[in-house]
Amino acid sequence: MRILGLDVGRKRIGLAVSDPGEIVSEPLGAIEYRGEEEFFSKLIPLLKEKEIGGIIVGFPLNLDGTIGRESGKILVFIEKLKDKISLPVKKWDERFTTKIATDLLIKADISRRKRKKLVDEISAAVILQSYLDSRNVEKIATTNEHE
Repeated sequence: MRILGLDVGRKRIGLAVSDPGEIVSEPLGAIEYRGEEEFFSKLIPLLKEKEIGGIIVGFPLNLDGTIGRESGKILVFIEKLKDKISLPVKKWDERFTTKIATDLLIKADISRRKRKKLVDEISAAVILQSYLDSRNVEKIATTNEHE
C-alpha cells in the first residue's frame, strides 16, 4: 500500500504519494479546490488507482507548536475526509513546508510562474516525506533495541 500526503490550501490541494515500501514520497500534482463535491469526485478514484492505504494531512502549527490560525479549517476538512473515505487519516506538522518547497524550486531554477503551480505538490511531498522519515527512524530504533 501507499500513503497519500495532502497540503490543503485555500485554492489548491497539493498531492504526494509514497512508494509501496513507504520510504520515499513524490509529488503527484494538485487539485484546484472548487468545492467539496468536486474535490472528492477527483480524490476517491485516485485513492483506488494508486492503492492508497492511509492519508497524511499537513496541519498548520505556530512556531511555538501551538495550533495555528488555519488549524480549525483543516480539522473540519479532516472530519469531512473521514466521513467520505474509510482510510486512516493523520495530521502532520507542516511548519516551514512551503518555504522548503519554494527553496527547492528556486534551486532547481524553476521560473516564478511555474513555482506557483508546483509549490503545493512539492509541499505535500515534503510533509509526507517528513512523516515517512519519522516512521522509518522509529522502525530502525526498534530494530536496534531488539538486536
